[in-house]
Order: sequence, then structure tokens, then C-alpha cells
Amino acid sequence: METPIDRPFLSVILPVLNEAATLREQIAALTELRRRGMELLVVDGGSDDGTPELLRPVADRLLEAPRGRAVQMNAGAQASRGAVLLFLHVDTRLPAEAEQLVRTAIEGGAVWGRFDVRIDGCSPLLRVVERMMNWRSRLTSIATGDQAIFVRRAVFECLGGYPDLPLMEDIALSQSLKRMGRPACLRARVTTSGRRWEKHGVLRTILLMWRLRVSYFFGADPRQLAIRYGYVPRQP
Repeated sequence: METPIDRPFLSVILPVLNEAATLREQIAALTELRRRGMELLVVDGGSDDGTPELLRPVADRLLEAPRGRAVQMNAGAQASRGAVLLFLHVDTRLPAEAEQLVRTAIEGGAVWGRFDVRIDGCSPLLRVVERMMNWRSRLTSIATGDQAIFVRRAVFECLGGYPDLPLMEDIALSQSLKRMGRPACLRARVTTSGRRWEKHGVLRTILLMWRLRVSYFFGADPRQLAIRYGYVPRQP
């Protein structure tokens, strides 16, 4: 029988779907997570490009779940063993000292938290985007998935995990978590890819994300917002 001392402090949960083309540069970073004692759970949403095969050697567990980031992350959380859960996007890299920073925040009394973010890309506008994301998060206590949200397991389970939304699941979880306590806003930065901004144009993507977020706060259907974002939700 596993005892608390055998359990990892931090479980990193990585939802993926058809990421083979971009994964190779991430594998070394994911391997380093495990070397430092973090548990890594990869949850595949039905890839058909070889993504699971690439990640199998670096994961403690490779799981399958229905497509949808929220569903995949909930599946990973349920299968994990850590006292604290950290949800990581596949195109986001944690700082080297991530585990110790999370441990310090949690042991200092934080219920949940997130990192500041740096967006990897050439456009000067991305520097504006990342500053606004970090400032807005501190002001509102709302975090996005790009900021590597972490949370005590007991709190995550008490809230019932991520709501099954095709978009804005991170915003919805943050709204619930902030009622439990203010987040630990770590100034250490995760680095996330600027690919979605650069693919469609930085300014255009900024405006789209603001419109979607405002629409969500005014009660718009997340399924319709996901379609406007360019994502086709799975059928319920």
C-alpha cells in the first residue's frame, strides 16, 4: 500500500491532441520534470499523428480520454497521485525551479496559484500581450491555462474539477478557486509558444480573445465561442 511519503508532491498533467510536429523540442523539458521528482501524466484526446508514441517514454502514465482539454485534464487529475496538481499546456515550458516555487507557495498557505508568462515570438506586440496577461491576472485573480495553474488536490476535488466546457474552462475554474482564496501569483515565468498569435496575426488574435472573453462574462454559450475561436467541440 502506498503511503503519503511515497507520493510525489507535484503531479503535472499534460493534455495533448495531434502535437507530434511540435513535440520534439518539448521532450527534453518533460524528461527533466520527471528527473526532478515530479509525476507526469499525459492525457491524449484521440491523436492520429503518433503523439502518444512520442510521449510514452517520458510519461509516468499515458492515458486516453474523450477530446476536450477540460475532460482530459480531469482524467489526468483523477489518475494522479500528487498532493498538488499542475496543469500544463503542451507548448508551455516551466521554469527550472518550478517545483520548489510551487512548494513554497503551498506551504506558505496558498490554495492555488499560477506563474507569470512569457510568450515566445518575435513580434513586439507579444511583449505587450504577456504584460497585460500578467497584470490582468493579478488584478482579477483569474488565470489562464498558459500560466500553468496549480492547485491543492483536495480543493480541486472539492470543486469537482474543471467544468466540461470546450473553451474558457480555465476562466471558469479560476472563478471558483478565487472564492477559496487569492492565487499565489508567482513572478517566475513560464514560456509559452506564440504560435497561435503569429499564425493569425497578433493584433487580430488579441482582439478575438478579448471579444470572446467579454462574451463569456456576459453569458455567451462556450460552445459557440469555441467555434468562433476555430475549435470544433465534440458532440455531447
